[in-house]
Amino acid sequence: MFEDLKGKVAIITGARRGMGRTHALKLAQEGVKVVVSDVSQEDCQKVVDEIEKEGGEGLALKCDVAKKEEVDKMFVRVVKKFGKVDILVNNAGIAQFKPFLELTEEEWDRTLDINLKGYFLCAQAAAKEMAKQKSGVIVNIASVAMGQQGVGFPNLAHYCASKGGITAMTEVLALELAPLGIRVNVVAPGMIETPMIDPIKQDSKAMEGLMARVPLKRVGKPEEVSSLVLFLASDASSYMTGSAVVIDGGWLAG
Repeated sequence: MFEDLKGKVAIITGARRGMGRTHALKLAQEGVKVVVSDVSQEDCQKVVDEIEKEGGEGLALKCDVAKKEEVDKMFVRVVKKFGKVDILVNNAGIAQFKPFLELTEEEWDRTLDINLKGYFLCAQAAAKEMAKQKSGVIVNIASVAMGQQGVGFPNLAHYCASKGGITAMTEVLALELAPLGIRVNVVAPGMIETPMIDPIKQDSKAMEGLMARVPLKRVGKPEEVSSLVLFLASDASSYMTGSAVVIDGGWLAG
């Protein structure tokens, strides 16, 4: 479908499971050489094994995106193996439900370090490589729980703050990196069937209340988000940068 993606090199963070895994598989199906990155080398390798089983090419790399030295090391290894970086999908993230008045400084810092600082570190490293070839695409995964144009979410002050920060940072990156041929956009999913929503699913009343706000009356599939990531990574979206694209079953429209 996206012929222009063949031969491109993509790094996907948080790719050992959930949406990150499906992003990796979908990109590989389009002929992209995919770097599967996460905190578990073993789990990353399992995703690469899936990619290679289908005839694709992948590389598993353990990386804690909150640590600059690990991010830098990852990009050095990718460039050494593939010679370039064309696409970055900033997907790594955590969500720990905790009432605001009980939230600790350590829990706040850990969430912001992974969900926001990690995006900054990876985007900066990617942009430095992309600038050399005057082309590249960065797709940042945020959430409808990003405030302002999105929604707040009880017991997730740290998570929502990080996702709002991603959206704001993306707008600035789009402005600064456009002269270098680099596009930067945000994908803002609603409720998607991943391990991250397991705590919500365990509360039937909470799920019922959330689904009442979603016109399509169902939870989204990771593959549906991956299709949007493919579009934003490809030349089909060549006139898009600085955009936040919501994929939420109509939640915000309601």
